Parts: sequence; C-alpha cells; structure tokens
Amino acid sequence: MATTAPRKKIRLGDLLVENNLISEDQLMAALADQKKTGQKLGRTLIQKKLVTEQQLMELLSTQLGLPFINLKQYNYDKETVRLIPETLARRYRVIALKENPDGSLLVGMADPTDIFAYDELSKVLKRDIQQAVVRETDLLAAIDTVYRRTADISNLAEELDDQLETTDIDLNQMVQNEDVANAPVVRLLQTLFEDAVQIGASDIHIEPDENVLRIRQRVDGVLQEQVMKEKRIANALVSRLKLMGGLNISERRIPQDGRFNIRVRDKSIDVRLSTMPVQYGESVVMRLLDQSGDMLHLEQLGMTDDILHHFRNQIHRPYGMVLVTGPTGSGKTTTLYAALSELNDAAKKIITVEDPVEYRLPRINQVQVNTRIDLTFARVLRAALRQDPDIVLVGEMRDQETAQIGLRASITGHLVLSTLHTNDAISSVSRLLDMGAEGYLLAGALRAVVAQRLVRRICGSCKTPYQPEPHELAWLYNTLGEEIDEQRFYHGKGCPHCNNTGYQGRIGVFEYLEIDEDLANALRREDSVEFTQQARQSDSFRPFARHALDYALQGITSLEEVVRVTGTVDEAELPRTVIPLPVDADDTDTDPTPPHAPV
Repeated sequence: MATTAPRKKIRLGDLLVENNLISEDQLMAALADQKKTGQKLGRTLIQKKLVTEQQLMELLSTQLGLPFINLKQYNYDKETVRLIPETLARRYRVIALKENPDGSLLVGMADPTDIFAYDELSKVLKRDIQQAVVRETDLLAAIDTVYRRTADISNLAEELDDQLETTDIDLNQMVQNEDVANAPVVRLLQTLFEDAVQIGASDIHIEPDENVLRIRQRVDGVLQEQVMKEKRIANALVSRLKLMGGLNISERRIPQDGRFNIRVRDKSIDVRLSTMPVQYGESVVMRLLDQSGDMLHLEQLGMTDDILHHFRNQIHRPYGMVLVTGPTGSGKTTTLYAALSELNDAAKKIITVEDPVEYRLPRINQVQVNTRIDLTFARVLRAALRQDPDIVLVGEMRDQETAQIGLRASITGHLVLSTLHTNDAISSVSRLLDMGAEGYLLAGALRAVVAQRLVRRICGSCKTPYQPEPHELAWLYNTLGEEIDEQRFYHGKGCPHCNNTGYQGRIGVFEYLEIDEDLANALRREDSVEFTQQARQSDSFRPFARHALDYALQGITSLEEVVRVTGTVDEAELPRTVIPLPVDADDTDTDPTPPHAPV
C-alpha cells in the first residue's frame, strides 16, 4: 500500500470559501472567534453552524484525495490504536487504525491539513503514515473507549498498598494532608474519576470483600467490575472520600451521606457520596452528576409524539398536579428538569424542593431538604407556597403530609410537578391512596401520570439481525397484539465501540395516563379496583411494553433488553395473540435507527 508524503500547508478557510460553503465575511468572523477560544477553525465553524461536520469531512476527503473512514462502522484493534500515546492522540485529534503489510500505519485525522501533527507523529512512530479523514466527534468517542484507566488504577492500587505495608504512616494524617497531591491515594481517586467520566459512568461503587477490593462502575444502567487484590487500600480510599465529602472519618459504624464537587477533564462533576458499614469494612457509592453538560429538552427524552403532545399540554396548564413515576435510576429527575427548562421564563416564579438538588438552574429557586435540622419536604413546601410561586417541583412524594400539601396547592392555582416511586403509572394512584391522600383531592388535583424506564440502545457499529430466543418469543407472543409481516429483530454483537457489550447509550420508555372524568369519579369513590380497570381501557393509556416493543421493532433496542426492563410489568393490560415471526437470518440490513438522543 502506498504511503502518503508530508503535505504542504493547506488553508481550510480558503478551501471552504472556494467551494462556496461559507462566505469571506463568515470566514473572518469565525477566525476572530477562533482567536478568542483557541479552537481549530473547523470546530469553530461547526459550532457556529456555518458548516456541518459531514460537509467538512467530505470536502477534505475530496480535495486532498484521502479516504473518508466512518469510525462508527470501523472495527479497529485496541492495541493498534494504543501505538499512538493518548496525549498525542487527544492533542492532534488522531487515531491509529491499521498496520499495513509494508510497515506503514493508517492514521485517521480530524484535520489532515495539520502538518505539525503529521511531523510529530512521524517522529514518535518512526514509520510511514497513510492518512485518512475521520469525524472529530467519532474520533474522540473512540479515544475515550480505548484509552481506559484500568491499568493505571491497578498500578496505583499496588503503589498505595506498598506504601501502607512498608511505612508506619498514620492513615488519618495521610488522607488529611492537603499537600500530598501526588500521594498514591489522591492519584488513585483522580484516575478512578477520570476513567468513570471517560466512559460515561453514572455511579462508582467501592466494595471491600473478604480477600479483594471491588470497584464497579455503572454504565448504561449495568455495572462493570474491576477486582483488585490490594484490599488494605479500601480504608485509605474511604477515609479520603469522607474528607472530601465533609464526613466524620473516624466514624465507621453508621451510614453517612456527603457531597463534593470536582473538575475532571474540563467538566464540573457533582459527586453525591454515601457510605455504609458492611461485613468487611465500609461500602461507598458515588453518584456522578455532570453539571457542565447541557440540559436535555423534552424532544430528546424518547417520548412518542403522542405522549409528548399530551405531556406538554399538561405542564403548560396553570394548575394541577403532574406525576413522574418509576424506580430509582429510571430518569425521573431528567424528565422533570427538561420540563422545568421549557417552563423557565421571566414571567413565572418557580420553586423546587429537592433532596438533593441535582442540577443548578438559573432563575429557579431551589431548596435543599435537610432532615437533621427539621427542614423536611412538608415544611419547605409549606413555606414555598407563601413565596407566591406559579410552579412548584417537589422532589418526591414521601409521606402523607407532603402529598396533602402538594395536592391542595395544585387545586389553589399552582402547577405542581413531583415524582413517586412506583412500578407503573396506574399503581401510583393506589400508592397515594395508601399514603392517606383523600380521593376527592386526587380527583380534583391529579392531571396526568408519566411512568418511565430506561432501555439500552443497540450499538450502531455492531448492530446485526438475529433470531430471538424461545423465551423471548414466548414473551412476545403474550404481549404483542397485531400482525407483523417479515419482521426482523436486531442486537449488538459487541465491538470496541461499545466495550463488547452490544449496547451504547440509553433511551426512555414511557407509560402515560391522563385523568379523565370517568377516572376522576373512581378516585372520588376511592375505588382503586375500578380505577385500574378503567385506566387500562382509557384512550390515553399506552403501556410500557407496547412502547418498548416499538423500539425493538424499529431496531433501536433489542428484544432481550425489552424483556429485561419491562418483563415484570403486568401484561394483562395487553391483548394476547400468537404471531408468526419470520426472520431472514442471512439479511444483513443495518439501516440506521431513528434519531433519538441518549438519556
């Protein structure tokens, strides 16, 4: 394979102007912005929406006579990628893709006109380089996937273990010393957070076992585990984290909760810390919240057009209560914050009562509940209603008093948004009745209930058709109520892009119930049985399983994931029909799935 000689400097801006993609004035404005931000011109033009990334890549590929490689569909080898040091890969936006038989290296570059990057790579690699054009966003995602910190974590754990074994150091003194930025315990935690942020983990678990220490990270709702034999380092890690979270490092007998903020990879990460005494020490769980990320809009959550239309109508009403329900980690808070983001304007007074405040929003008055000083949901909510609010968000309906105040507020001119921990939309009403809420209040106040789950999206790089397993077909036959011809299902085989899981990202699955006159009458009589029967027959009701199956039929998620997430939902609400399901195993059609943003 022929190698590529070093290229003379080509001015990207001139290329874009010559091909009528931007004007001279637009180029000058982009160059002025580039000087302020220090970014490359191409990234500046994309952010200003003067050109798309695809247009830029096609132009470079055509003008320079270089191949364009879609990294999402390219199965690179991780060891080949690591031939280029991570620092260089990130600095110059390059990725090693393939070693050619003649000894040259195929390198994907976001900016192949950068001769400085070419020269530096040639010096480091000491071999000929063949260039290819790749999208920068895909390149950065691939780098995050490949250059994991697992080896660094293991090495630092060994170093910390050696230090604890060979010295007679006071552990409390070591973890409290603010001058030991290079101490193994500090570097280990920093590396752990970097790895978690890099792979998009939502939680970090530190769990001491009898002979090992387990560090687990939750990615797309599923835990990934790293086991280390250096169990003795657990106390040092927990003590340092307690110090960071403002907790008592000498108290190990009772659970403690704390919070701190760190900066990782130019991101502001809010960490919620929870410790709990277990058999072999203290277990620590940290929830990671990216405060620097953009807030999702309602259109990005994954609601169907019908559900989104009805939900939007309800949150724009001047009064009433709208509930979002689901288990822990199902995205309830994300949905409510997306609603608040849409409602947030200068004409409305919005107050939130939360435990804890997860995301900071401008113009919104957010109150953190603190039970240690008797600052409870009910007390704050009662005070908030004296602050002349238009909209009140209650983090969770936890007790009868909070529910009563929220319901009364919603029938006296306030829009109340809240969450409830139930498995589906219909059972939320029974839960409120069990908590002691009066039926007549529910009938007058409750407007709609949205229940939700999160399902994993099939990785677009390794998505292939497959024949469902017998137990999946059995579940499908018992839940799907319409004939489908020539239907195919998909799954992910596993590839470097998804860490061989077959999934990448998640999307919401929703169940919606609107309270009509018949349902309100059942609530007034506090007849939960009649309410349940009428709710299932309601025109507005669309159950979980139906929505999740739509995603499987569209190739967004797998049938296995649908069964995992919704298989415990009561299937009596769906018609039962046996459906022939022909699958062409030789079909390799991998059309892209409809565009949905991950949750």
